[in-house]
Amino acid sequence: MDNRKRYSDFIKAEAKRLGFLSCGISKAGFLEEEAPRLEKWLKEGRHGQMQYMENYFDKRLDPTLLVDDAKSVVSLLLNYYPEEKQTEGSYKISKYAYGQDYHFVIKEKLKELLHSIQQEIGEVGGRAFVDSAPVLDKAWAAKSGLGWIGKNSNLLSKQVGSFFFIAELIIDLDLEYDGVTTDHCGSCTACIDACPTQAIIEPYVIDGSKCISYFTIELKDNIPTEMRGKFDDWAFGCDVCQDVCPWNRFSKPHREPLFNPHPDLLSLTKKDWDEITEDTFRAVFKNSAVKRTKLEGLKRNINFLKP
Repeated sequence: MDNRKRYSDFIKAEAKRLGFLSCGISKAGFLEEEAPRLEKWLKEGRHGQMQYMENYFDKRLDPTLLVDDAKSVVSLLLNYYPEEKQTEGSYKISKYAYGQDYHFVIKEKLKELLHSIQQEIGEVGGRAFVDSAPVLDKAWAAKSGLGWIGKNSNLLSKQVGSFFFIAELIIDLDLEYDGVTTDHCGSCTACIDACPTQAIIEPYVIDGSKCISYFTIELKDNIPTEMRGKFDDWAFGCDVCQDVCPWNRFSKPHREPLFNPHPDLLSLTKKDWDEITEDTFRAVFKNSAVKRTKLEGLKRNINFLKP
């Protein structure tokens, strides 16, 4: 067995030990297919006020500009599908935000994975990325065979659906590379038909500036009045295009205790949300991604949902 295969097998086994759903590896280099797509998307203003999407255009497309002598992109998926969901008829938050902020949870696992690689193999340089640096997570995960990019622009897997986080290690080590998988969306348009704000403007293309997640998390201004009545009670994020996706029939509950919700979260009624105080907000969303909006932002969203 050559070293590349041995190292790759070791990395995948370690990823599994650390609780990752799956791990795929691709050769670091320029993402030729994504470059014109990203440029067109930005030119058309599909990113709304997410100005940061315009930054580091070259680095987004080429990991060798992020990590010296980068050879491989190790893509990892971590399940966050919850065992229990919120009470019906309440204001809703995206399932990924039920537990502790994934950035911290995954970063720790990635650090441990890199440490294991260095202990086993020797001097390996690299960096861990969790959705907060200019890396096209979904493109790399698809390139390494972990799934295909669906019509809702999420990474989809036949085995586990799409309720998972994507992260990567970019390292200066030659490995055995995985091949891409095929697209299994077929003629299905469930996500396009179900999107409350018609943000999926054509198959595989999202207008980010029309997405409920954008309005409730990224947008700092007032939510445009023409969107009133279209949010389907989503107060933070939105899962509609994932909830209706047939492949998510195969989602299984995660086994990461840190992603379990605060005991009070699932039972909050609309009245509870309406009356939420700073103390309750801090207690229920301690270390949660929901803290991004602060209480003030959450209240803005809830007020917008009222008839």
